[in-house]
Amino acid sequence: MSRPDVIIRHPKERLSKCSLEPLRGREDLIFHTARPGFLFDATGYVLLQVDAPVLSPEDAGLPLLLLDSTWRLLPKLQNCVVGEPVPRSLPPHVQTAYPRISKISEDPTGSLASVEALYCARLLQGRPTQSLLKHYHWRDSFLRQFQES
Repeated sequence: MSRPDVIIRHPKERLSKCSLEPLRGREDLIFHTARPGFLFDATGYVLLQVDAPVLSPEDAGLPLLLLDSTWRLLPKLQNCVVGEPVPRSLPPHVQTAYPRISKISEDPTGSLASVEALYCARLLQGRPTQSLLKHYHWRDSFLRQFQES
């Protein structure tokens, strides 16, 4: 069996708004909260990030590492990642269906809800995606946009 994908959540990320929270308890996912002193050796993991080479089927054998936080808190979360991850991004044409309303900052172009990013990444790796979006409120809208892009 391959290694599970890992989600590291910033401790200030609100669970009530977390699109990945319904997936907790699955055998193919491990969740961590990045409390002070937490470090994760990401060697051998695909780390999804903006402005990296696009993920491809060649990355299929590697587990995913998703950092789950607001864009404003992301730099602090990135500090807990050590080792040699493989940086990858998602295709820029994929659009989120999540209604973003930030009064503090603008999200980067092409930013997705975390569950959308997990779905797209697994799809690009040629891995199973069944039931990842089952509890995602904007699933139908996201899939419609995804198929059209």
